[in-house]
Amino acid sequence: MQVYSMKTRLCLRHFFGLLALIMVSLPANAGVDIESVRIWPAPDHTRLVLDMGDAIEHNIFSLSGPSRLVIDLANTRLKTDFAALDLSGSPIRRIRSAPRNGNDLRVVLDLKKDIKPRSFQLAPNQKYGHRLVVDLIEEGARQAREESRPTVTDNTNGKRDIVVVVDAGHGGEDPGATGPRGAREKDVVLKMARILADMIEQKPGYTAKLTRTGDYYIDLRSRTILARKHNADLFVSVHADAFRTPEPRGASVFALSQRGATSETARWLAQSENRSDLIGGAGGVSLDGRDDTLAGVLLDLSMTASINSSLGVGSEVLDQLGGVAKLHKRSVEQASFAVLKSPDIPSILVEAGFISNPREEKYLTTSGYQRKLADAVVRGIDDYFQKTPPPGTLLAWQKRNGKNEVSQYRIQRGDTLSGVARRTQTSVSELMQYNGLNDDRVMVGQTIRIPAS
Repeated sequence: MQVYSMKTRLCLRHFFGLLALIMVSLPANAGVDIESVRIWPAPDHTRLVLDMGDAIEHNIFSLSGPSRLVIDLANTRLKTDFAALDLSGSPIRRIRSAPRNGNDLRVVLDLKKDIKPRSFQLAPNQKYGHRLVVDLIEEGARQAREESRPTVTDNTNGKRDIVVVVDAGHGGEDPGATGPRGAREKDVVLKMARILADMIEQKPGYTAKLTRTGDYYIDLRSRTILARKHNADLFVSVHADAFRTPEPRGASVFALSQRGATSETARWLAQSENRSDLIGGAGGVSLDGRDDTLAGVLLDLSMTASINSSLGVGSEVLDQLGGVAKLHKRSVEQASFAVLKSPDIPSILVEAGFISNPREEKYLTTSGYQRKLADAVVRGIDDYFQKTPPPGTLLAWQKRNGKNEVSQYRIQRGDTLSGVARRTQTSVSELMQYNGLNDDRVMVGQTIRIPAS
């Protein structure tokens, strides 16, 4: 047995104690790396995203003369190149960085104008690791857009357009689901939303608005707020479903559940700013100046009417989708999607298909299939509003004056649009305009509307 002297034992104890101290301090000294950076310019804000190796401590503050935003990151090292970022379309002139206090990092955004900053951290998900998100909110741009936005429903002759707000789900930092071949939901649904909006715009008596026109994120509440500011008669959110296995496929249509409506009623009543702002949309209800009991009754009535209308238009859309695509469920489903929780605007969510299914992913990324789905959605929307047009609209005027009597015809093998026009005593151009067609091509099984002569 080996015996150590007292002096040796003290030296060994000191050595191991020092080694333990070094090992404990290593992670802190190693620091967190900024691994990459992304930027997402939107109409009224720009989102800067820093991919981090771990969660961090950070602080942000603004400086003026000139305008700058300072981001201080504790125990952080830069492992990417800010100079490689494309800053066009953003309020950022350039991005500078330098070490600070030994292990810290200071990042400075030189700005073109004053902004309102907001920052938060995101935990890892299936696509990204830890992230620090910095939003640069351009309040002046937002206010200018609101003031310049036309009130699309204003029409003194009682023949206003029906306003449909089309919402492309996800966007920017939120890619949504990803297919087995790499297709991203946010890209697929934006293309389809644009097609859908274009088709709606081509129909007489309709106006379409998009919640987002590019690859940027809008929070869910802001999407419904946009619909209200446009005085929407209908809100349609477009998504592409996903599942943990590749087998499920088919299109679906959702409306808000009654359980979601109950919780939303409570939220609107609890937030005072909602009470005066809840004006417009299909319900046209205002809670301003009402006591809680009466406000609750009015809101419940509005929400119930909104859900019933949503189920009605959803059923028509689902019927039309069933003619061009496989359906996942043959009835309108109901769920508590936040984006559907507008008390005064009928709202539906269309799942175009399962992007997690390899076959459907391939279909969903083709413009032909996107147009086929969009055409079915438009026909479903028009079927609903032809039966129950909102008061004061062109469709309501036509129905009141017997101007919208129509029949439907399903295209058979060998049919041409010119042949159908001859048989129904209409013209090709009239059929194209009435059905929102870009050309005179038709497909077997397609249903077209025939206006009365």
